[in-house]
Amino acid sequence: MSLIERQKKFLEAAQLHFGTSKGVRPRELFGISNSAKIVEGGIQLGVVNLDSVKEDVEALIFGCVLRFPPEDEVYFAVLVRNDKANFISRLNQMKRLGAAAKGEGEDAEFSLEGAGTSDDSESSDASIKYSDRNNVVPIYLAADGRLWLRNAKFWDSLNFDLSPFAPGTEPDEIVVALHPPTASARRSLLAREFIGWLGQLVGSEKIHELSVWSDVASLSPDMRRKPSSVPVAELEAAVRELGGHYPNGEVRRFHAALNFLEHKHFVILSGLSGTGKTQLAMKYARAVHGVKSNTAEDPLLFVCPVRPEWTDPAGLTGYHDVLTNRYVVPVFLEAVLVATAHRESPIFVILDEMNLARVEYYFSDVLSAIESGGPLQLHSNSIPLEGTTGSSVRAEMPLPSNLYIIGTINIDETTNPVSDKVLDRATVIDMSTVDASGFLASLIERQPALAGARDTSSDKLLEIHRLMQQHGQGFGYRVIEEFIRYHAFDAAHYQSPPHEVTDDLLVQKVLVKLRGSERQRPLLNALEKAADSFPRTLSYIRKLKDDLDEFGSFQAMR
Repeated sequence: MSLIERQKKFLEAAQLHFGTSKGVRPRELFGISNSAKIVEGGIQLGVVNLDSVKEDVEALIFGCVLRFPPEDEVYFAVLVRNDKANFISRLNQMKRLGAAAKGEGEDAEFSLEGAGTSDDSESSDASIKYSDRNNVVPIYLAADGRLWLRNAKFWDSLNFDLSPFAPGTEPDEIVVALHPPTASARRSLLAREFIGWLGQLVGSEKIHELSVWSDVASLSPDMRRKPSSVPVAELEAAVRELGGHYPNGEVRRFHAALNFLEHKHFVILSGLSGTGKTQLAMKYARAVHGVKSNTAEDPLLFVCPVRPEWTDPAGLTGYHDVLTNRYVVPVFLEAVLVATAHRESPIFVILDEMNLARVEYYFSDVLSAIESGGPLQLHSNSIPLEGTTGSSVRAEMPLPSNLYIIGTINIDETTNPVSDKVLDRATVIDMSTVDASGFLASLIERQPALAGARDTSSDKLLEIHRLMQQHGQGFGYRVIEEFIRYHAFDAAHYQSPPHEVTDDLLVQKVLVKLRGSERQRPLLNALEKAADSFPRTLSYIRKLKDDLDEFGSFQAMR
């Protein structure tokens, strides 16, 4: 869609929202010379020819746009209807003052009665030059929420007494729309902050976000295909290309678990920290959507970190903020809204570390909707509420069948047990098996520059990993990769003896999670033997053995 087409479609949507007649022609402030810009103390909406505005005009609409990096455009339209008499009064006043000054000579100055004082020379002198025509009128929205007009001259700041330029005009409403369209309504921070700032100027109740452009144009054909239609070999290859290492059929099992039912797609990935659970879900979603990079944005993928203080569904399904009369839309509900709007596209939402809180407390409503097919009860209003992402939020909303929910859980002392009620409704895939040597090979294949670090450190790392895994104290791919990258960093910057670096890392990175009781004594004995030539590691292990002798248990990070 071209720039002109976007502008036209936005103004049509604004007029429809405002309910003005076809005779009200919006003033377009989209050009290079007349577009909006931020000034000190407010915003210049633009520069427009208002020479022909009549007293009987139904309303005035000013269409504006501001651009924010990297590529966001915020279109907004300001409606003046109820207070148009003040607006027109100010236009007429400027023309009269300009005509009077012109009659006294081009260089004459005209004094305004009642001018206030400020540091601004224009207002403090109360000597203002005006034109006798309103063919060039800058329009400003100031911090007081009013529109202020000048002709023939521009202000770089609004931080002065504006009373000499009364009457100001109170806008009725401002509608905004964001471009390019994105299904997740995620925006650069600047664009979102600008919309919030407009709300601070005129009152948040006067700001309404419109959905103007179809998201479909921004979605590739791959983003509109069902995962079950994609050959699993293609998905495995794509996950591998994205850096995933899952040699035990995890991708195949995950694919089957997500898709074997038409109406329910709910999988829980369980296992050691650092084994790639979240990464499997993310890379699988990208593979389905045809996204070739881990850094490229996937608008149909949502990651929802679970917080330990969640005790009710609000963290997932949101709540009605009575102060703003808007519905707060969290990430999970945003995914539901996008899935509802794009029935042909698979939408993936990841509940990361979902057992940091009691799953039954915050997930019960969603769990019931998954199993029964019934709707989520969001609020009790009879009409939809405006959501904080711009979407309308109905009182009830069923979970669409194109929503794919993936949870990740760790089993340790920081997490909560997951009840049978939850486990019965999900497919649980354990990912505790770690192929350390295979992962190192794939890492070097992707990052050949790490080969030297691998060669100088991997033998002892693999030996320690094998011993710990045999006793249920293994560690995941994250630790392995960071162990190698630390070696590479030291070699590039410090050139320490590799033996000393390994000794440091075994204490700082690998053995820090060791814990257990008498049954783990054989592990400590084996580690003590393996660390015979590493003094720091040897001292560390012997300290754990002393704790075991004295207290009957040990914990590295006591």
